Amino acid sequence: MKKTYYLMNPGRLSRKDNTLRFTPVDEDGIEGQPRYLPVENVEEFYCFGSLDANSSLYNFLGKNQIGVHFFDYYENYTGSFMPREHLLSGKLLVNQVKHNLSKAKRMFLAKAFIASAAHNILKNLMYYRNRGKDLDEAIADIKALSQQIDTAQNIESLMGIEGNIRQRYYSEFDTIIQHFSMEGRSKQPPLNEVNALISFGNMMCYSQCLRAIQQTQLNPTISYLHSPGERRYSLALDLAEIFKPMLVDRLIFSMLNRREIKADDFDTKVNAIVLKEKGKKAFVAGFEQRLSETIQHRSLGKSVSYRYLIRLECYKLVKHLMQIEDYKPFKMWW
Repeated sequence: MKKTYYLMNPGRLSRKDNTLRFTPVDEDGIEGQPRYLPVENVEEFYCFGSLDANSSLYNFLGKNQIGVHFFDYYENYTGSFMPREHLLSGKLLVNQVKHNLSKAKRMFLAKAFIASAAHNILKNLMYYRNRGKDLDEAIADIKALSQQIDTAQNIESLMGIEGNIRQRYYSEFDTIIQHFSMEGRSKQPPLNEVNALISFGNMMCYSQCLRAIQQTQLNPTISYLHSPGERRYSLALDLAEIFKPMLVDRLIFSMLNRREIKADDFDTKVNAIVLKEKGKKAFVAGFEQRLSETIQHRSLGKSVSYRYLIRLECYKLVKHLMQIEDYKPFKMWW
């Protein structure tokens, strides 16, 4: 089974025969102990820090369908190296574009993404309400906001509804989370520890959605809720709306409440709050474990991982675009 590797330190990545060698390098330029990774075992890399590699290495990665996702010091996603598309479908591409250009078809998908996100947000709140948290008012408010989704007339109003749902949801993070205070959503830069985790986790989720899209015939630049733009894979942003509540938010609640991430895991000596290497490793380990967890899938009748759920969502979207089966977004049932 192929694995995802997270490279936390600046270092050098090189090829040695059919093996990848990563050599960490500290701030003084001193090399650490190299790690050797058989290329057959690698699915993708996440790089947190500078990476020294040459073009022949990226040629090798491309031929072996290995993606590389880059994050800067402030944990912002900065871009990806993606292998050449090998799953191509001209007919699907045409249909993707048609569904974007048609207001009715685009609104159908955009509403589906927001409805799913709102449902999964409510499931999170209900989970913690059942554990004694005072969340009844927030649940009622978000249910009321969700009823406005069907009557939205355009993407702008739909995004406004989504923003109001998120704002109301984030206002209850301080009710759910112990030991830390969120004090409202802040980003670019995040102004406290909870916001730093949200931003970091959302980028991890976005990267996973991008990888799942790349494993299908979908074009990641043609989207429906988020407007397609220059130099971004906006379809991954659409899909991430569905999965952020259960992959990112639920993990943040759990890790902070169990003190698996503590105050000293954050660096406050910069103009933003960022995770130290120890905190990144802890969160990445938790995120990877979450992706590997399985549920009993209702339709398939078998256990599937959260990671595979994202790819299944891509397959459902393909069927919808090809007019095989109407798209029904993933909604948590537990």
